[in-house]
Parts: sequence; C-alpha cells; structure tokens
Amino acid sequence: MTRPTTSAPSQRMLRVGEQVRGAITQVLQRGEVREPVLERTVIAISEVRMSPDLKVATAYVSPLGVADHDTIIELLNKHAKYIRGRVGPLLRQLKYMPEIRFKDDTSFDNYKKIDDLLKSPEVQRDLGPDSDDTQS
Repeated sequence: MTRPTTSAPSQRMLRVGEQVRGAITQVLQRGEVREPVLERTVIAISEVRMSPDLKVATAYVSPLGVADHDTIIELLNKHAKYIRGRVGPLLRQLKYMPEIRFKDDTSFDNYKKIDDLLKSPEVQRDLGPDSDDTQS
C-alpha cells in the first residue's frame, strides 16, 4: 500500500484537533489553571493541529487585549501537563492523550497585512472603479 504524498491533515486529524480544541477551551473557561495572569486574560484558541500519530497537539492561541503574547504562551506551556491532565477526562475516546503545546497565532496579523495591502492606493488604482458603480 502506498502512502499519500500530500501533507494535508487527514479527516481524523481534523476531527481530533477540534475535540482537543473544545476540551482545552472548556478547561481555560472554567478557570481550572490557577495562574493569576491566565485567569484574567481572555484566550482564543483558533486551531489545534494534530501530529499524524495523534500524540502531539499544537494549539494556536491568541490572548485578547494583551500586548505581550510571549508571556501568556510561556505560562500556558509551563502548565501544559496540568492542562493535559484536566483535558483527559473530556477526551476519554482517545487511546493516547496527546502532549499539548501552545504557540502564538499570527494568522490575524497576516490577515491585517493583506487587508491593508488591498486597501492601499496602488492596489486600488490597479483595480479601477467599482463594478457596482458601472452597472447602475
């Protein structure tokens, strides 16, 4: 049997990633991690990517309203084993409980850069007049 050549995640990886994301979100919302900085910070988990063997979960987080994301990411990684233990009962269907790693989600910054670029005068000039105005 040949192995697939694509690096896209499988349906199983996506499904388990969503389940892990939901479980981590529940643990953080309940305030089960006794860290003052984390308790008063709203943390959005945009995505959890699973390794192909489902043993490593990388959670991409965005601390909202905080300028220094690195401190929050460090604290989450410091408490990763505790969070993994709290997530375990919520994910009983998994054979192995994945190791959880936290990384800063920079996708929103990338979206903002693209949006700013599309709104720049150079791009607007190249796009020409709105098609809505010409069809009236």
